[in-house]
Amino acid sequence: MSNNNFKVRKAAVLGAGVMGAQIAAHLINANIETLLFELPGDADNPNININKAVEKLKKQEPAPLSIPDKAIYIQPANYDQHLELLKDCDLVIEAIAERMDWKRDLYQKVVPYLGSQTIFASNTSGLSINQLADAFPEELRHRFCGIHFFNPPRYMHLVELVACSTSDSEMLDQLEAFLVTYLGKGVIRAKDTPNFIANRVGVFSLLATMHHGKAFGFGFDLVDALTGALIERPKSATFRTADVVGLDTLAHVVNTMRDTLPDDAWHSYFTVPDWLQNLINDGALGQKVKRGVYQKNGKEIHVLDIATNTYRLSVGEVDADIQQLLKYNSPPKKFAELRNSQQPQAQFLWSIFRDLFHYCAVHLESIADNTRDLDLAIRWGFGWNQGPFEIWQSAGWKQIAIWIKEDIAAGKSMSQAPLPDWVMDIAESETQSVHSALGSFAPVDKTTQRRSDLSVYQRQLYPDRLIGETAIYGETIFENDAVRMWHSGDQIAILSFKTKMHTIGVDVLDGVLQAIKEAEQNWRALVIWQTEPPFSAGANLKKVTEKPKKDTQTTNAPPYKPSAFDRFFRDFKKSAQSTVLKAARELDLADVLMAKKLAEVKAMVEQFQQVSQALRYSMVPTIAAVDGLALGGGCEFVMHCDRAVATLESYIGLVEVGVGLLPAGGGCKEFALRAAQNSLEGDPFPQLKKYFQTVAMAELAKSAEQAKVMGFLRSSDQVVMHRFELLHVAKIHALALAEGGYRPPLKTRQIPVAGSTGIATIQSLLVNMREGGFISEHDHLIGSKVAHVMCGGDLTPGSLVDEDWFLELERTAFIELLATEKTQARVEHTMKTGKPLRN
Repeated sequence: MSNNNFKVRKAAVLGAGVMGAQIAAHLINANIETLLFELPGDADNPNININKAVEKLKKQEPAPLSIPDKAIYIQPANYDQHLELLKDCDLVIEAIAERMDWKRDLYQKVVPYLGSQTIFASNTSGLSINQLADAFPEELRHRFCGIHFFNPPRYMHLVELVACSTSDSEMLDQLEAFLVTYLGKGVIRAKDTPNFIANRVGVFSLLATMHHGKAFGFGFDLVDALTGALIERPKSATFRTADVVGLDTLAHVVNTMRDTLPDDAWHSYFTVPDWLQNLINDGALGQKVKRGVYQKNGKEIHVLDIATNTYRLSVGEVDADIQQLLKYNSPPKKFAELRNSQQPQAQFLWSIFRDLFHYCAVHLESIADNTRDLDLAIRWGFGWNQGPFEIWQSAGWKQIAIWIKEDIAAGKSMSQAPLPDWVMDIAESETQSVHSALGSFAPVDKTTQRRSDLSVYQRQLYPDRLIGETAIYGETIFENDAVRMWHSGDQIAILSFKTKMHTIGVDVLDGVLQAIKEAEQNWRALVIWQTEPPFSAGANLKKVTEKPKKDTQTTNAPPYKPSAFDRFFRDFKKSAQSTVLKAARELDLADVLMAKKLAEVKAMVEQFQQVSQALRYSMVPTIAAVDGLALGGGCEFVMHCDRAVATLESYIGLVEVGVGLLPAGGGCKEFALRAAQNSLEGDPFPQLKKYFQTVAMAELAKSAEQAKVMGFLRSSDQVVMHRFELLHVAKIHALALAEGGYRPPLKTRQIPVAGSTGIATIQSLLVNMREGGFISEHDHLIGSKVAHVMCGGDLTPGSLVDEDWFLELERTAFIELLATEKTQARVEHTMKTGKPLRN
């Protein structure tokens, strides 16, 4: 069978615990019919355990499901009543507790019910795949393997694919292709060694960090301050990550290393510290029980102090000189100063990097095929910006190798194990690199190994790059400081923004108009795609203004009860999409609002609307290829293209109300138009009311699927699971539209409005909220403006208007809000603090 023909029509997950339930949820995200098995409950309600697990999925954050309503598609099953259903499953994933005996017992129970072509895979995080396979009849072992998802499965890119000695190679290729395209995963082939690649290296790094933190007498909060964003790792750093993973889970992985790696030169460090075991014994397992290394006390974050065995305020501060050192653009200079400095924090950082490099070099050959697999496993599984070998190479391979050898000889390293010979061979080579454009170093035969040649990877036109690899983005059609239009040898033109966060200013608007004109003359379609996410953080009006001279921020505004907008920002900040507030700071709207250069702003708004309409009515198909944030004006571009192709992890919304404005690039108009098109019996208001709430509450879609439900995307728009396949799919859609004899839609000239009745209905709701103390006077003003625009103004309900009518209403309302002091104060406050101001 070709891996291109392999399809998973139906899957089953055995075990409805933390990982099993979330794996099932992600299969449902991919529209795969899924059974979720758990132990039976009581006789009256045998599926009670599974039903509880599914209900928990709906409330979990970050959300395992792309939309909560999809939970109904998970089919509950138990081992007493439903095993016969397994025969129809193409894929069965076992995800029960990490007990070899329990897993083997379960395998013997379910094997008689498996279909003749069923692939059976274990989600074990580190148990031997070959030992697990022994529980299968010999004639079935060729269809057994390990597929290790990382938590949370929807969001973590890595899946480790682990073969047993009898796994069929074609089956593995088929499964890899499925995991990549249909589940959106980065697949790494790992060897069957304890904890595989990512956990083996990642947990060692955590243990080394614990060891050196203790040696230097650093508190957990200081260690986290040093090992997070400052060294290009996730903000959760070391101990916060342990809390997120679960302290019991961490202890299990450490104990697995202790029990299964007796000959590891670092074996003496594979122990669970007393303080960690005490927390586990006390039930303080981390984030899942809201207490672990950290706990929240009101609005404050407290951290465990092991000296007193009590919690104290988390205040870890990095020395100012170390902060400055870590900002160096030159990795060789940075590492030289870390090693040579006598400052304890610098010595700590050098120590954890040195021992990480040492460990990876010694164990590379036994756990991974090449340096690429190890580095990508750490990047995708632990969220690091660079893998260990990438960091080493960037810092100067030879010099780092010499320093490691010196520290081993001096007894400073955690182990006296010598560096393997290949390390110094690389150091003496001309390139001094383990990653290059030709491939990555493979220690078994000391060759350079290219990337996989499986056909599924031909869909990734620009895959995730490593140091030493460069991406050549086609041939330039035209380019300026704001945009680049290019092609890759076919008839599809691609436009990419060059601005920070891909914000949209006058220069980008000019570039889009030029690109549309060029595409209409010489190309069959136009795709807007960014080389890195986000798609766009929205409008950037900074270039048409000057810095205000007077600060009008309201600093003593009276307190308000939590408004609907407050609740939005509060919940939003807690969610996985808290990056939007950061993106808002990038927009630097305060410069615009405080300068009050309203005429220039109005001209820009008019141009923005012109571009949106040009995307809608271009003579060639326009495709928005969306990944990550698409906010404000970015969202309006998406809504106006002929087709959107969006990754599942696209976060789309018209969020202007959050800073006291409203969408004015055609977003309100587009919602009014869609409400009219979807209306029943000619009345747009029932649908329009939902759209009004979306805009007035600045609601953000937390997935591309949710964006469809909320109306930002259409039902015809395509959701792609793998972000590196996005451009490939977008180009296919563009060409399909062109091949179909594309013509732009006819301009809508008769849009029925909700009019004065719709405005009055919404106004009554706003008045009740204001009088109840749920929104402020200014919230009421903003909501009223949004209602006026989306209902088509103070007209008789059912009156027919055209698109230009709505666009004029948008412009007028935007400028009116822009001129108010309270909107100016809101924007400036958000830009400075990243938090909303209610005034």
